[in-house]
Amino acid sequence: MKHILLVEDHAIVRLATRFLILDLLDPVTVHEAASLAETMVKLASNSIDLILLDINIPDGEGFNMIPKIREISPKVLILIFSSLEEEVYALHYIKAGANGFLSKNGSQAEIKKAILSMLEAGNYISVAVQQQLLRNTLDNKSYGENPLEGLSQRELEVMDMLIEGYWTKEIAIRLSLTESSVSTYKARIFEKLKVSTLIDMFKKVQFFKSQNPGA
Repeated sequence: MKHILLVEDHAIVRLATRFLILDLLDPVTVHEAASLAETMVKLASNSIDLILLDINIPDGEGFNMIPKIREISPKVLILIFSSLEEEVYALHYIKAGANGFLSKNGSQAEIKKAILSMLEAGNYISVAVQQQLLRNTLDNKSYGENPLEGLSQRELEVMDMLIEGYWTKEIAIRLSLTESSVSTYKARIFEKLKVSTLIDMFKKVQFFKSQNPGA
């Protein structure tokens, strides 16, 4: 029997997804958690095969949730199940250690396909993300030894404000952007600098600026 942990803070989404999983797999046990704290408890007391993990949950920590989960259950499969923009976030979360990324905007057929792929092959990325990977490979863009050169003017502005300690909402107000746009810029900055935390970004930026004073 497979054990699946559904991490989602919206009850209606949990209910719909539970019914979908029960219809797809037999036998299966569906466990539920509405926060990161509950997730840790469920993992510690159950042998979970697959986690469907929403990113925006109470006490959630973005990319840092993945290593925390791995500390308790190193071999568990993690499928990010999110409404965030797939082409911006999918590869970033996979690089952070997730086994797959599934958009909540996908059809029931795609959700079922993703779950089966995770359980059978151990991974899942959509056709859109596969095409993105192919484009990145074919483009093979290089920005030289200093990755800061690959940032756009707006990305540099957002990066500098993040380093100064501004929150997403504050940056959005100051730059006349939506919070979603700021989050998108932040994800692009992380991907271009190959970091997954603000601390790592700060260290890398300080290093390259020390090597290139004009940066």
